[in-house]
Amino acid sequence: MEAPQFGSPLPVPNVKDLAKKPMNQVPQRYVRTDLADPPFTSFYDSAMSSQFPVIDLARLASFDTKISELEKLDLACKEWGFFHVINHGVSLSLVEDMKNKTVEFFELPIEEKDRYRQLPGELQGFGQLFVMSDDQKLDWADMMYIVPFPKHMGSRLLEKLPLEFRETVEAYSEATRDLAMKLLSIMADALKIDPRYMMDLFEEGRQDLRFNYYPPCLQPDLVMGLAPHSDPGALTILLHVNEVAGLQVKKDGKWILVNPLPVAFIVNIGDLLEVVTNGTYNSIEHRAIINSTKERLTLASFLNMKLDGIVGPAPFRVTPESPAIFGQISFDDLTKRFFGKKLYGKSLIDGLRLPKEVTPSQ
Repeated sequence: MEAPQFGSPLPVPNVKDLAKKPMNQVPQRYVRTDLADPPFTSFYDSAMSSQFPVIDLARLASFDTKISELEKLDLACKEWGFFHVINHGVSLSLVEDMKNKTVEFFELPIEEKDRYRQLPGELQGFGQLFVMSDDQKLDWADMMYIVPFPKHMGSRLLEKLPLEFRETVEAYSEATRDLAMKLLSIMADALKIDPRYMMDLFEEGRQDLRFNYYPPCLQPDLVMGLAPHSDPGALTILLHVNEVAGLQVKKDGKWILVNPLPVAFIVNIGDLLEVVTNGTYNSIEHRAIINSTKERLTLASFLNMKLDGIVGPAPFRVTPESPAIFGQISFDDLTKRFFGKKLYGKSLIDGLRLPKEVTPSQ
């Protein structure tokens, strides 16, 4: 059976319950023989992990340290596409409340979680994304997807949530959206782009929240929590709910494990920001691997463009010496391209690249 339309993934088993059952081997549908790079969870470059950038917003707000920290941020966006952000200004009590509510949700019995199950034709709800056929390989994960902004898009699901959970989701989404806009304004400064240009593109942009639960697996090298991909939006802000490592980013052809940093968020550049900066900042492939003994929980907040928006390279970043390398894309086209197929590397942004001009032979 094929998925009837984009944004309508097929139903899949609840992996948390599956992981609790006694089994001698991982079910074949979860064995990721389809990936070019296996997880190899037992090996990673610890030296590279220790070099993962950390950006301090307090230093960016200080006259004495702003320039050096801005240069550090600019370099992180160019060379890593990822960084930790500390002193970010989001209430730590709100963050802790959001963590607790996330844990409580995934601890609910399946009968309770099924009340929030995705409906046919919808992305939002409890279930899974990017499942297009019954023989497709699956991620070793459960998730819930909510669109809290614009508010009318998530109203059906949000109204079903218990009041305290809903209020926490709404407060957290607003706080992380404000943080994303603050970061975009700072990046505009580093890029010498008018901050108002960034505000116009993204200030009223759609925000998505993805709650992730990755159960442990006795054969973690066979499974994948989330397949390699780059994020389609402008910025992603990731919260480690229980401080268990599992995010890997691809740098210089190697998969680097990112160790959680207490009271920090992980921020990464999305495809739209790579387009806007005409390739100056890069969206980077990343994936989620699985722990053999520990469950892992995360919450990703995605900032996208406006629903009626069209994004292309900023005029400030296009010159005769640096011509546009990407075409334009609308929100509808972005959504169809990203959610209408299984995750596969940087296929979305690669499809936006303009053909290189052929230099005539001399």
